[in-house]
Amino acid sequence: MFGSIVVGTDGSETANQAVKEAIGIAKALGARIEIVSAYEPVSGTRLREEAKQAPADLEWMVNERADVEVTLSEAKERATNAGVTDVRTYARQGDPADAILDVAEEFGSDLIVVGNKGMTGAKRFLLGSVPNKISHHAPCSVLIVRTT
Repeated sequence: MFGSIVVGTDGSETANQAVKEAIGIAKALGARIEIVSAYEPVSGTRLREEAKQAPADLEWMVNERADVEVTLSEAKERATNAGVTDVRTYARQGDPADAILDVAEEFGSDLIVVGNKGMTGAKRFLLGSVPNKISHHAPCSVLIVRTT
């Protein structure tokens, strides 16, 4: 049914719920999980300044992908601790929806899992921009997890 499941995360509660759902499905079906996180480019000047402020033994960690790598590592650990044996992570520069769609297309994934992004009031009838874009452009099935 689903051999490859893509889920995006930025470390938010909504994303964590989507990751939890993807892990449950992958474990039940013996599927692979592709965990994706996107990042925006950071100017070289800002990176150099932050590196100067970091302790000497940690300067190497200051880069535009540092936070994303931590987020991906935590999500991968959750998946492996839950018993999912095939977990891959991808840090992609750019728009989060595009990053998720690109990974799904690259690996011929069968399912994308994404949170609905909490909305209140009149906005509750609209999806957040990431799930909305994914639902309209996905090359496979999409599960939108209700997180609110």
